[in-house]
Amino acid sequence: MDPLLALRPWEAPEVTSWGRLPMNAVDRRAGALKLDGDWRFQLLPAPDAPVSDVWSSSYVPGVWTMQDTDDLPQYTNVRMPYTEFPPQSPAANPTGVYERAVDVPADWAGRRIVLQVGAAESVLLVHVDGRPAGISKDSHLAAEFDLTGLVNPGERTVVRLTVVKWSDASHIEDQDQWWHGGVTRSVLLYATDPLHLADVTVRAGRYGALRVDCRVRDTGGALPDGWYVSGELDGQLLTQDTEFDRLNDEDDRVSDFLGEARLLTTVPGVRTWSAETPELYDLTVRLHRADGTVADASRHRVGFRDVEIVGRDLLVNGERVFVRGVNRHDFHPLTGRTVSYDDMRADLVLLKRFGFNAIRTAHYPNDPTLYDLADELGFYVVDEADIESHDHAHEIADDPRYLNAFVDRVSRMVLRDKNHPSVIIWSLGNESDYGANHDAAAGWVRRHDPTRPLQYEGAAKLGWADPDLASDIACPMYAPLEDCVAHALSGEQTKPLIQCEYSHAMGNSNGTLADHWAAIESTPGLQGGFIWEFWDHGILQRVNDGRPVGRGGAGLYEGGVAAPGHRWAYGGDFGETIHDGAFIADGVVFPDRTPKPVLYEHREIAAPVRLECFKHEGIVLGNHQHFRGLDWLTAEWELSLADGGTRTAPAELPDLRPGETAAVPLPFELPEDGGEAWLTLRVTTADDEPWAPRGTVVCLPQVRLRAAPPKRSVLAVRNRCVEVDADGLLIHPLLTCAPTLSLWRAPTDNDELGGMALRWRAWGLDTPVRKVVDVRQAAGHVTVRAEYAADAGVVRHTQVFTPVEDGIHVEESAELPDALADVARVGSVFETVAGLDLMEWYGQGPWESYPDRAFGAPVGHHRVPVDELFTPYLRPQESGGRHGVRHFTLSAPDATGLTVVLDEPRQVSVTRYRAEDLTAVGHHDELVPRAGCVVHLDAAHRGLGTASCGPDTSPSYLVAPGVHRWSWTLRTL
Repeated sequence: MDPLLALRPWEAPEVTSWGRLPMNAVDRRAGALKLDGDWRFQLLPAPDAPVSDVWSSSYVPGVWTMQDTDDLPQYTNVRMPYTEFPPQSPAANPTGVYERAVDVPADWAGRRIVLQVGAAESVLLVHVDGRPAGISKDSHLAAEFDLTGLVNPGERTVVRLTVVKWSDASHIEDQDQWWHGGVTRSVLLYATDPLHLADVTVRAGRYGALRVDCRVRDTGGALPDGWYVSGELDGQLLTQDTEFDRLNDEDDRVSDFLGEARLLTTVPGVRTWSAETPELYDLTVRLHRADGTVADASRHRVGFRDVEIVGRDLLVNGERVFVRGVNRHDFHPLTGRTVSYDDMRADLVLLKRFGFNAIRTAHYPNDPTLYDLADELGFYVVDEADIESHDHAHEIADDPRYLNAFVDRVSRMVLRDKNHPSVIIWSLGNESDYGANHDAAAGWVRRHDPTRPLQYEGAAKLGWADPDLASDIACPMYAPLEDCVAHALSGEQTKPLIQCEYSHAMGNSNGTLADHWAAIESTPGLQGGFIWEFWDHGILQRVNDGRPVGRGGAGLYEGGVAAPGHRWAYGGDFGETIHDGAFIADGVVFPDRTPKPVLYEHREIAAPVRLECFKHEGIVLGNHQHFRGLDWLTAEWELSLADGGTRTAPAELPDLRPGETAAVPLPFELPEDGGEAWLTLRVTTADDEPWAPRGTVVCLPQVRLRAAPPKRSVLAVRNRCVEVDADGLLIHPLLTCAPTLSLWRAPTDNDELGGMALRWRAWGLDTPVRKVVDVRQAAGHVTVRAEYAADAGVVRHTQVFTPVEDGIHVEESAELPDALADVARVGSVFETVAGLDLMEWYGQGPWESYPDRAFGAPVGHHRVPVDELFTPYLRPQESGGRHGVRHFTLSAPDATGLTVVLDEPRQVSVTRYRAEDLTAVGHHDELVPRAGCVVHLDAAHRGLGTASCGPDTSPSYLVAPGVHRWSWTLRTL
């Protein structure tokens, strides 16, 4: 029997590897043979099932769950997808066998030959020409195997990779994501001289000091005499640390098989690295033989920066920085876990454009290329180990069988990523309780890399200020804002408070994000956090057969919407019985990376330029960056008048250092008509940036220069009537459904998972029964009184229709009984005739906004086709709202249509769907748009909050019982 199979490593947590080389920070991608592409493949029902003679093909890197096999993706959040307890795996255990022939270059004779498998999920067994080469676990880190004694240069060899899907390792990879199986990152074959650099450690501080520690080995055993190491940084030669050599010799630390050398230099006038100024230097380290010839070399991008915690502040280069972060998975809707360089760059470019400066690699080390890009583009990275035992967290945290796995995964992450300036914090993993295994891993990190702090939420939640726990940072999940502020003001805080997860982005969500940041920026001790998360993990699926589309699906989605015949699949859509539904769709972007409206909210919250306040003599403008001036930006003033359109003027940004402010004069004289006026500063990039071309919008800070004048009383027009039917419903040529009271919205994910929707249904708000009580006409007015019967009481609704010179004025009131505390909305809903396809409005926009997510939607004149107002969240729900609307017009191409003028800024939505249309379906391919417009005018609308996984909205955004009044005027164009 195969000795690797006889070991049954998929059920042996003590076995983390066999034959695997130690992890290191020497990048061997350049010059390697890339073995990506088609491999012959077969999927076995279990790891010990016999391999047959029948092969298909599979693309590497890739997961077989996305490549037309019968083993399809499955999503669970907390639960394991099978019932076996750790370390056991199910008997039905899909196992992929990959094979390909490789021609080993003849000029590799006499060299050390290494196979690198970038990542494999979850247990990897390697054979070469039928002989065992090694074993590896950890689905998100590379495994390297020395094949020197197994292959013959100049000859063809057969490499077999056997990947077991379920294992003891699966129990500590129980992360909130799709379960897949396969080889997910590139496979390389490379060669080095027998005398080689085994590892290189770079430490570069903000004052220009550089230290490079090298470890040298020789596959022949003993190191040859006379070897040495040299280095240069942007052409500047490094010097040998002879004192280091002397001390090693005195301490007897010199051995025959491990060589150590240290290089030093100091860079005068060093350009420091930060997320705002990601300055990098090129370092080359060379290993020489005694005769001076180069045996090996390693190249690195070096960023000079310091990270430290002083008191309760996390400092980068001595500055307290705000951490504006997002959690990110390696994900693609067509390839699952496999992401390309272009994919990763697009991810980071988008985040940079929307004001993010930090990434938590949830919940495992990401593809190595991501860290190169984070170094280059400028991101602070919390690098997280591949440990999450959510379903069995308490048992595994102290299980000695898993001790080696914890230390192995954390230490290998640190060894791989330690030279990246972007990595400022190490994380021990996620949602795995807290036990001795964590302490052991933390001890290893603190010894190996004292230059960075360490965090772990499982430890921090036991005490945000406890100095004895394995977390240097208080990093809770979804802590209520008031608790965070109270802790910072308690006098007991000892650590920076940076939430590892907050503001859960599931569906129409991220309410109160601006409130969080107002508190963070004004409360010493609070420093930011990481939104959960970047992606909606929808997989592109064919509707006709329910299969993933796979790599051939490019072009089958646009703007967040799947093409006809396709949809974004979430948990349960692949026929699995154990799943967690749409909880996988909780990102700030759609599966195709289309931004959700919350990104515009975040962009303004993170704005580097702020208009602090308005004074009669001018505007106070501030630079809210940490390290950079304003010279990389250009700007333009925009004056938006409620009744007078928009005016623009060039703006000259003052020369401000970080944190400075300056008064600038008003760029316009306000007209004397007394109407509402808003001033916006459109800030864009002055030149091309690595993450944005010249002219890219960076932020749109805004101040109100003048409030709207008081509304004048409405005068009825004599000899004109308002027509209503027998039920008191308004008759109007442009309305197909008359305005009625609306108390219900299609529940958001937060409404459903937070329990509000259940309560609203129990009250009967989704199906209220309208009863006309009274219809009266007097002096041109028509007054309609109606009652809406709900299980929790009766809502009394009054409408007064008044003919006015240019239309119909509607005054409404709704009296909610005390039992109806916290409803979704109070307002009017009506439907229009077909053909009104364009909406123009004055208010907040142009993107979707809601009462507790409106900071990023500037007031102005906006114009959007009706079909583009709706936001296609993966599970249909309330969407498309616009907050603070003063008036709007719906028009046809021939300029006919209607205008609505509101009594004060209100929440308005115009879509093609009724609330019941959205509630009745689970996917957008099931929706049938209506020909006309469904219009909601809300006197009050409940905030969104984040209650699907986190705090609900603040009390100030709830819709209270009592009497609500609103009015509006309907005009025909």
